[in-house]
Amino acid sequence: MFVPPADITNMKKKGILNPELARIIAAMGHGDKLVICDSGLPIPRDKPTVNVLLTLGIPRFIDTVKVVLEELHVEQAIIASEMEKASNPLYKELKTVLAGSPIKKVSHEKFKEIARTESDVSFVRTGEATKYANVILVAGVVF
Repeated sequence: MFVPPADITNMKKKGILNPELARIIAAMGHGDKLVICDSGLPIPRDKPTVNVLLTLGIPRFIDTVKVVLEELHVEQAIIASEMEKASNPLYKELKTVLAGSPIKKVSHEKFKEIARTESDVSFVRTGEATKYANVILVAGVVF
């Protein structure tokens, strides 16, 4: 019989039901980063990662972002500047979903460097198969 860790409930009725993702978000502090990424972004093996990928396209990147934003206060988002041109419909939808959170644009190479080298980064891999469907959510504080 599976016994979940003591700090994770398996009887939640709403919100993030994935115990690994719920734990990561609950443990985040001000300035910590959560990368929600497409199925192709390289993820360092030593970084905490929740792989929710089921098949290409499931779950969608934007759906995953929406669910995470229900529980995580974000002070800033970082995206690859290439997203706006290469995946404009997704870019527009992400801007709407982030409603009011500042969005910093960096090159895709810089995005991967931030994700790879900073110590306070965790990852969520989705089933998304759209170019540059990646965002770094920087945790804020609620007060």
